[in-house]
Amino acid sequence: MAQHESKPCPRCKRSFECKVGNITECQCSQVTLTYEERVYVENKYQDCLCAQCLQSLQFEYRLYRNRIFRF
Repeated sequence: MAQHESKPCPRCKRSFECKVGNITECQCSQVTLTYEERVYVENKYQDCLCAQCLQSLQFEYRLYRNRIFRF
């Protein structure tokens, strides 16, 4: 049986439905992260995040990475 739970996003505090028991239908599967982006997120947060925050952190990482490699 699939596990679903409503939980607050640790970053923005908005409630979202986490489908850890069926990850392909979870809202987080809408965001495709590279390995480096995933490590960046995992170093900041230990729990699931809403898709909007994942997208924001992905953008943040890309800005940071581009700034580092530009010089």
